[in-house]
Amino acid sequence: MSVTLYQLDGCPYCEKVADRLDELGVEYETVWTEALHSKRDEVKRVSGQRAVPVLVDEEYGITMPESDRILEFAERSYA
Repeated sequence: MSVTLYQLDGCPYCEKVADRLDELGVEYETVWTEALHSKRDEVKRVSGQRAVPVLVDEEYGITMPESDRILEFAERSYA
């Protein structure tokens, strides 16, 4: 799978992104992260920071944090 979404259970920003990806019919893998920022080592390794959501799309060659940026990208690329 070329699209991965790093998210935290109960995070409203993550849910907003996941809901929109679902609406657009994007198939993606979810990687659930730890609640504590200090435990988000995989997110840090992938994106250079520990905040979620983070979208990784191998086909487009992007790793993108921040829900608003992800949503803009999704509208341009997947809609």
